[in-house]
Amino acid sequence: MGEERELALVTGASSGIGFELAKQCAEQGYDLLVNAEDSGLEPAAGRLAGTGTTVRSVRADLRSADGVEQLHGAVRATGRPVAVALLNAGVGQGGAFVDNALTDEMDVVDLNIRSTLHLAKLLLPDMVRRGAGKVLISSSVGAMVPGSYQAVYNASKSFLQSFAEAVQEELKDTGVTITSLMPGPTETNFFHRAGMDDTRIGRSTKDDPAEVAEQGLRALLAGRGKVVAGSMRTKAQAAAGHVVPDRAKAAAHRQLAGPGSGER
Repeated sequence: MGEERELALVTGASSGIGFELAKQCAEQGYDLLVNAEDSGLEPAAGRLAGTGTTVRSVRADLRSADGVEQLHGAVRATGRPVAVALLNAGVGQGGAFVDNALTDEMDVVDLNIRSTLHLAKLLLPDMVRRGAGKVLISSSVGAMVPGSYQAVYNASKSFLQSFAEAVQEELKDTGVTITSLMPGPTETNFFHRAGMDDTRIGRSTKDDPAEVAEQGLRALLAGRGKVVAGSMRTKAQAAAGHVVPDRAKAAAHRQLAGPGSGER
């Protein structure tokens, strides 16, 4: 019998960057446990199984603590340690903060922040006990920018970026690594789901999710602390973000994300 493959957990795996992360994990020799809350998960799992890896899918809504516990229960049921966890599930919300429904903004907080924090709390202690494990947290270059007309989304990514870098430091001598993935605008359903089809950023040329995932997974496996992933344009914009004042970044983001900005 051959040696058992290691297990990778990927959230938000039904499409976009999450699907590409899962696909590339399979190509790297991992078995997969994939999660999403939407009906696209099963077809995605079927495509992933076509790579020859073992795939288990768990459809659960991570916006709720029950959904997170359901997913973690499925992890425990495998009887196998998680070698790599790619915590990628997330959602955005465009529009003015004062106009958006509170429930929509809280969905961003619950999925982007609470579910990531909850899963990390469940997964990391076992990794630390084993002295091995790698975690990818999907942040964003938006973590560096006050996100006018994406106020809660960008703030959620700022939280994740700070959280990832802090826990990296706490775990530096344990054999466990944490990598923050910082993509820019990427060709996924993100902007459509966020109600931003009429914005300049929603209509702009975007990065390839496969390229973003490849750069993110390479950084994860190398144990790097963070990676700005995507095109050279995205990397240049991120570099500029270190020197541009926050007020200027907020004003620039308004021009990109303001409702109707793509029609002007």
